[in-house]
Amino acid sequence: MKKSYGRLGTVLAMSALLAAGCSSGGGDSTAPESGSTASDPAGQDISGDLTVFAAASLKATFTQLGTMFEAAHPGADVAFNFAGSSDLVTQLTQGAPGDVFASADTANMTKALDANLISGDPENFATNTLIIVTPPGNPKGIASFADLADKDNKVVVCAPQVPCGAATTKVEKATGVDIAPVSEESSVTDVLGKVTSGQADAGLVYVTDASGAGEKVTSVAFEESSGAVNTYPIAVLSDSQNSAAAKAFEALVMSAEGQEVLADAGFAAP
Repeated sequence: MKKSYGRLGTVLAMSALLAAGCSSGGGDSTAPESGSTASDPAGQDISGDLTVFAAASLKATFTQLGTMFEAAHPGADVAFNFAGSSDLVTQLTQGAPGDVFASADTANMTKALDANLISGDPENFATNTLIIVTPPGNPKGIASFADLADKDNKVVVCAPQVPCGAATTKVEKATGVDIAPVSEESSVTDVLGKVTSGQADAGLVYVTDASGAGEKVTSVAFEESSGAVNTYPIAVLSDSQNSAAAKAFEALVMSAEGQEVLADAGFAAP
């Protein structure tokens, strides 16, 4: 994120002080403004660089949360690394420095735990489900998950090791539908890109990605998706160089404000 958010945080802080000075009410203590201290662990000063490794499907929401975080903490500077959860775990195990890891499934978080990359216990903060997306107007008339097995339809999915790919495989096994995709992508955003660019007739992405794409796609819900819900966990990394800020960002994600941002994007509660 850019340092310029620090100025916004200062303005907000000054406004809060002016509002407090103008309010009446003797010596009674009042509750803090919403979000003003919720992300501060044990009242610690939050500043410095913070690097968040997050699943590609979290790009829009976490970018927004990063802006909120910097506004609340003018001395903090948040940087994100968005990619498929399995790719993120690989990067971390190879020594990539980071402070927070947010996965699109519990399986990849478990891999991080097994590799001793995580400090403390992960917290589940959201869930997501698959949906079919097609080019606008759904020119091939795809109406069900079974239609994706039609060889006349060019279908793109996530690779099996990626959370959205694992969910796809789970639905295939449950339904007996065998999809022969024209490509398997390393992240859900890559699948979406193949559809919006016209390179595929259909793709399997998360509900949140379809919502974020707006009129660039037509969405086709299918009831079998309820059998492959992905749970998203978040945790502070054991090698974090800024654990106070890492814990504060995790707290923001878990807070009422953070949950509202996620819900607005289409994520469901964990």
